[in-house]
Amino acid sequence: MSALLEAKGICKYFGGLKAVEQVDMTIESGDVYGIIGPNGAGKTTFFNACSGIDKPTKGQVFLSGEEITHLSSEQIAKKGMARTFQNIKLFKYMSVLENIKIGFHNQLKTTLFDSILHTKTYRQDEEFATKKGLEIIEQVGLGAYKETMAGNLPYGIQRKVEIARALALDPKILLLDEPAAGMNPVETNSLMKFIKDLNKSGYTIAVIEHDMKFVMNACNKILVLNFGQKICEGNPAKVQSDTKVIEAYFGKGIATGGNHA
Repeated sequence: MSALLEAKGICKYFGGLKAVEQVDMTIESGDVYGIIGPNGAGKTTFFNACSGIDKPTKGQVFLSGEEITHLSSEQIAKKGMARTFQNIKLFKYMSVLENIKIGFHNQLKTTLFDSILHTKTYRQDEEFATKKGLEIIEQVGLGAYKETMAGNLPYGIQRKVEIARALALDPKILLLDEPAAGMNPVETNSLMKFIKDLNKSGYTIAVIEHDMKFVMNACNKILVLNFGQKICEGNPAKVQSDTKVIEAYFGKGIATGGNHA
């Protein structure tokens, strides 16, 4: 395995607040990599610094060995990083297929002029996006919903559609920010299987998640942040038994075996 996404000494300061401080991370090709930590630990801020949404104050980010620290999020997306957000950003009054087709915008040549006049370029792009969109829909098992308006779908299916749209970028790595937030246990288990299946089909995935059970069951490697600093990194067994992690989540009394009745 080789390093696909690498962060070195990432810091992000907001005035006097050190939201992220000296965090290193290595995600290898084929990983399902989890980033966890209590509320306010700096998880999303770190994700943003790695994906170009926000520039780090210090540190470097590399994708497939190429430095991407100072590139825009759109430039980074073109190099193979796709990202979803905590809040679902689907177009509710468009079908599942139409939503996924929008994900191909980086690969299309159509201009406003082409779309108004329905030129040959527009028609070719439409044909390409439809064909590829249908392929993704079948690949991820959403065929039954392709003509359904996104706003009419159950919450768990909307999440899957959003992830499917990110696949339209043909990413080397997929970054998911709290994909299981707001889901019931059945939806969470279904999403976990969905992510594992994507990984088996060749996608490298990084996921921020509050749901500890989800992360422990879905991820092969986990990074734990607390107060903006890395306190542990390793496989689920290592993370679950780490004293600093137990302290961060449950307090010192439990971590040291104190009386917590």
